[in-house]
Amino acid sequence: MKPVYKVIFHNQGKIYELHASSVSQDAMYAFVEIEGIIFGEHTELVVDPTEEKLKDEFAGVKRTFVPMHSIIRIDEVSKQGTNKIVESDGGGNITPFPVTMPPKSDNT
Repeated sequence: MKPVYKVIFHNQGKIYELHASSVSQDAMYAFVEIEGIIFGEHTELVVDPTEEKLKDEFAGVKRTFVPMHSIIRIDEVSKQGTNKIVESDGGGNITPFPVTMPPKSDNT
């Protein structure tokens, strides 16, 4: 069974929750690479408009790179859940940490 990752991150004042087959940090410094975004198969008449919006936003995207300081949490989960976008209330206790990443040195 292939692993499934739930990635939660800030993007333009909203909180995104995506499920993906691969998450790594080695391709581009200071970014988390999310590859193979998994969307649910709709066999029901009920369609989640939030997930449809995400499908449209990530249509044709092979990989997306999210700034490391935008990541809230990454979990390896036993099964895929629903992808969603939640409005950030601004009054919560999660604040992105403002950070400037030093350049990667070649001698490490």
